[in-house]
Amino acid sequence: MNGASRDALAAARERLDALTDRVSVDAARLADELAAVTALLDREVSLRRVLTDPAQSGEAKAELAQRLLGGQVDGTTADLVAGLVRARWSQSRDLVDALEELADTADLTAAQRANRLDNVEDELFRFGRIVASNTELRAALTDRKATAPAKSTLLRSLLGGRADAATERLVTRLVTAPRGRSLEAGLESLSKLAADRRDRMVAVVTSAVPLDARQKQRLADSLAKLYGRRMHLNLDVDPAVLGGIRVQVGDEVINGSLADRIDDAARRMAS
Repeated sequence: MNGASRDALAAARERLDALTDRVSVDAARLADELAAVTALLDREVSLRRVLTDPAQSGEAKAELAQRLLGGQVDGTTADLVAGLVRARWSQSRDLVDALEELADTADLTAAQRANRLDNVEDELFRFGRIVASNTELRAALTDRKATAPAKSTLLRSLLGGRADAATERLVTRLVTAPRGRSLEAGLESLSKLAADRRDRMVAVVTSAVPLDARQKQRLADSLAKLYGRRMHLNLDVDPAVLGGIRVQVGDEVINGSLADRIDDAARRMAS
């Protein structure tokens, strides 16, 4: 997002954080209702354009949103959406992207409240790895001819009772309403949102053998010092790494042995 949309999203994130700081707010319900509004505005292009029309006053658009949603969603959700449409958006589709992000963030907040955020982060990562290694599963989940209920049923058979409820909701929304994104890009976006809940970056670590607890802690600490933020490690094992380690943080890839990379990080910090 650029310009006005970026500012509008930043303000919306702050409002969402303020809302979900209240114990009385059901974050999971808020997520479901925001997702429903996302689907509505993604489908109804003319309505989306009206709600983002810069020629209309913010109050007029907020009142329209309140009338449309009144009785359909909780008052908290309606107020949050009204605040979104009061803002200026560079493109009408940016409003839908913002709503989708807020819905996902609300679900992650629900997981965080239950002290399950780490589990959800790990489950999203593992699910991505499973899909990447199973071409038939990926084809079934991304088949444009398959209905949303059919995909939901498949995901329920895969995740139901095996993954956190928030993980299942997030993945189901992504698969049934990808909105032009690839499955891989959507899962990466969700992982980044999950990391942001704890102000952490995500490092995808591939090693020839599983790392022990001490190695994981040393690596996490070194990467945190190197990047200046707390680091969540998504761990993968690949014998092809040949005794070394591969670390990817965003677009940056670090290759080398574990000991060499830790020593190098320490030297860089010292200098």
